[in-house]
Amino acid sequence: MLTFDNKKTEKDILGNTPRAELKTISGKGAKNKLILGENLSVLRTLLDDYAGKIDLIYIDPPFATNGHFKISEDRANTISSSNDDAIAYSDTLIGADFLEFLHERLIFLRELLSDRGSIYLHIDYKIGHYVKLMMDEVFGRKNFHNDITRIKCNPKNFHRKAYGNIKDLILFYSKSENHIWNNPSVPFSQEDEERLFKKIDKDGRRYTTIPLHAPGETINGNTGKEWRGVKPPKGRHWRSDPANLEELDKQGLIEWSANGVPRKKIFLDENEGRKMQDIWEFKDPQYPDYPTEKSLDLLKFIVESSSNEGDLVLDCFCGSGTTLVAAQELNRNWIGIDKSEQAIKVTKKKLNSIPASLFSRVEYEFIK
Repeated sequence: MLTFDNKKTEKDILGNTPRAELKTISGKGAKNKLILGENLSVLRTLLDDYAGKIDLIYIDPPFATNGHFKISEDRANTISSSNDDAIAYSDTLIGADFLEFLHERLIFLRELLSDRGSIYLHIDYKIGHYVKLMMDEVFGRKNFHNDITRIKCNPKNFHRKAYGNIKDLILFYSKSENHIWNNPSVPFSQEDEERLFKKIDKDGRRYTTIPLHAPGETINGNTGKEWRGVKPPKGRHWRSDPANLEELDKQGLIEWSANGVPRKKIFLDENEGRKMQDIWEFKDPQYPDYPTEKSLDLLKFIVESSSNEGDLVLDCFCGSGTTLVAAQELNRNWIGIDKSEQAIKVTKKKLNSIPASLFSRVEYEFIK
């Protein structure tokens, strides 16, 4: 358990956080909601109607940098008629104050998640390991799935007594073991195809082979018995019942070595790609509309991996709205929250620029 000064109990957080008084400005009744407001009190209000109903949460909260983030003059002028308020947001909470800020919000986000829901929290390397301990506490260590390394930029030759930093972290947790998982993959490159599928059959199909046995002995079950005069190696068992192996052999899906060892054929043209690993290269936009804006491809990958069409996606630090755009383009419903008027202006602009010819018309309720 992570301990720090001023840490509140869950009971105190859930029981004493005030609700936000929200008012619809436009689009009343739409499934999608864009909310201008302080997210802690908004989350408390959302709990009344959305407890256990959010299927995917992505958040990119402040990183405890103790700084202010501004929109450049050119960018500010494109979203606002005046440049009086060019500060997009301030990231001035540090230490225990920052940890409690995040702790309170994670408690509400857990309550909002559905039993099949997941949360992805984007954070930097300086504070990320403290946040990992906090998320273990809030969501349970058994529901931790990945500490993803995200390559955010090209290497830079800064002069400092340390290695260069080109990464940040994404912590992936779920509400339960029954979370949505669409087993994402990435296409094989030509080099992958030639390296991983070195064999070619009589029909010109590339393939490889894998063992038919797995670790662990089965004493009484069929998977420990002899098949075709062959027994699994010591300490292992057949992956399938011998009757299933017989069927695979009839279909020509088993290859026998010169020494009489059977292996299963895996064909390239029956594989969508290789399994996505925990190092991702989704670089930030070179000319962002908003400070710390993240890659749309990154958000679309997360949304596709951990939600289905029609599911509800939440981002309570929505910034420039990239999560909402990703959800919209992939036919998910969404809720976005931010306390920055600049962020909401950028988000509205992005949503309104989605081509109606390519995607369904964007409908959302704007609330503040």
